[in-house]
Parts: sequence; C-alpha cells; structure tokens
Amino acid sequence: MHSKNLVIILGPTGVGKSVTSIKLAKKFKGAIINCDSMQVYKGFDIGTDKLPPEKRENIPHYLLDIIDPHIQFTAADFANQALKAIESILKKKRLPIIVGGTGLYLKALLDGLFPGPGREPSLRKKLEKKAAEKGLENLRKKLEEVDPDYAQKIGQKDKMRIIRALEVFTLTKKPFSEHFQNTESMVKDFNILKIGLKLNRRELYKNIEERVDKMFKSGIINEVEDLLKDGVQEDSPPFRALGYKYVLKYLKKEMTLEEALELTKRDTRHYAKRQLTWFRRMDEVEWFSPFDFPSLAAFVEKHLE
Repeated sequence: MHSKNLVIILGPTGVGKSVTSIKLAKKFKGAIINCDSMQVYKGFDIGTDKLPPEKRENIPHYLLDIIDPHIQFTAADFANQALKAIESILKKKRLPIIVGGTGLYLKALLDGLFPGPGREPSLRKKLEKKAAEKGLENLRKKLEEVDPDYAQKIGQKDKMRIIRALEVFTLTKKPFSEHFQNTESMVKDFNILKIGLKLNRRELYKNIEERVDKMFKSGIINEVEDLLKDGVQEDSPPFRALGYKYVLKYLKKEMTLEEALELTKRDTRHYAKRQLTWFRRMDEVEWFSPFDFPSLAAFVEKHLE
C-alpha cells in the first residue's frame, strides 16, 4: 500500500459512519481518526453517540476523549492534531481513516487553515452591539456588499460567521474569501478518497429518531447530572452539542421531558440537512449507501495507491 493514502468517511448524523468505518478499518488494516467536534470531549459520551470501547473491535481510534470540557477545540486544533495522527498511523503501516460529520474540521485539513488576523475583541463587541440594535440582517447586507462570495456560502442567520467575516474585512480591508486563496492544504501530497454515506430522507430521519430515543433511554439525563456534579459549567463548549441543550433546560424545569426529546429530534434532523448541504458542495465525493459495503470496499480497493 502506498504510504500516503487517506480515506475520509463523511455524511450526516445518523447515517451509519461509525459502523461502516469499523468494517473498512478491519478490511484494510486501518485506524480511525474522529472528526466529530463533540466526540473530542471527555465525559460526553451518550449525547455525542460515541462508539463505546467494546464496539470499537480493537481498531485504534484517535482524537476521541482528548479534551477537557472547558476548552474550546477549534478547526485549527483539529487539523493540526489530525495531521499528527495520520503520520503516526502511517508509521505503523496502517491506513488512516477520518470519520465524522464536522464539515468545518474537514475543510481546515483539506483546504488549509485561515491565514488572516486573529480575533479583535473590541471590534467584535461593536459588531455584536450593532447586530443587537439594528438586527443581524443589517450586518448580513453589509457582508453581501464587501464579500458576496463568502456571504453566499454561509447561512442567512449564521451570526458567528457573519461577524467574523466583517471583523476580518475591517481589519485587513480584504474580503474573507480572498484570504482563503492563499491557504495551503495540509494533505496536498496525499491520495485522498472521500466517501459520502447517504440514505433517503425517510430512512435517515427514522435513524435519527431512534438514535435520540436511545440516548434518552441510555441515560443522557444521568450523564448530564454527573457532569454538572463534577463541576462542568453549563456554558462549556460540549454542552452546546445537540443532545445536551434541552436536557439542561429539562433539568432546570424549563421544559418537560417530552419536549426535550421532541426538540432534540427536530434539531438533529435540521442539523443533518445542513450537513448534507455542506458535503454536497465538496469536490470529488463518491456517494454510497451504508447498506452497500461491498461496492464501497471495492471502490477503496481500486483507488488505493
């Protein structure tokens, strides 16, 4: 096997990436690198649907359970750590397989990191204030004037990215998208196979509903109570993960268990839809059904160098 192969398995939440990646790793002597922005956190297992150790079938997993909950893990952190993991896996003569649904993390690794300026708190405060007073739509229009390219790529109400893009433009007088033209992929000399997993919408939504039901049955509420008891703050990054947001509200008696369950399902369906939009824009993705492993394996076999 060529020493510079890299397989990426992507797709929406609930499509079956974990199971497929284990099968693939067994067949091609692979090791798995987690690319889910919430599974990097220690102690957040049920709500992130982390594959428990006994189901990992002795396949080495990297970037799972590596970060304390109070730390913000960024796309840049992911790209740097994933690269180290890839190198370590190749040294052991295994095939690195990146698995996950966090599109921004993949983008950082494949397209390179943002080379522009860091955050500027005072400017950011000003922009936040403007959004609060005049509405986000006002900032969005401004962004469409100065950087129509980037404005098209992000969601209408993606406040975080709208503000960041305006901050960068104000600081550098150059649009966000222009900064990205100078980036360099961290894996440019690799033979990269991108594999997308897809189901029809009805099946995907059924998987998502079952998965959320299972989370609540497997004790996500106890998990959250234990995390809070251990001193994890409610505003720590992993508590923003889909499974946890409404459990916190339920524990504060702001909603019923039934509401928490239904809203988690709804938000997860919406998230899956956004993920699909993101991945469909990616170049050179080969799409397979998770039920058709033989075709997927044949594709990998054929394209490994």
